[in-house]
Amino acid sequence: MVYAYVIVWAIMSIVTFCVYAADKMKAKAGKWRVKEKTLLLLALLMGAPGALIAMFTLRHKTLKAKFTIPVPVFLVLQAALFVFVIL
Repeated sequence: MVYAYVIVWAIMSIVTFCVYAADKMKAKAGKWRVKEKTLLLLALLMGAPGALIAMFTLRHKTLKAKFTIPVPVFLVLQAALFVFVIL
């Protein structure tokens, strides 16, 4: 169970990071963007580590409270769920 949780968390984080990176590239190019709701949903669905890493390494969505507040909260909740799973 613990391994499955870690694998899902890692895969979702990588996927989320890639989607945030694609959105950043599209923003720079002035092209169609990924919906903010989608970005937040990916972070909520076990992708918070990837979202947070993308936000700060790519400097993407770091000025929007809509992201700077919930994404760290999602990360804390996911970490708490992990602790609950391993106990």
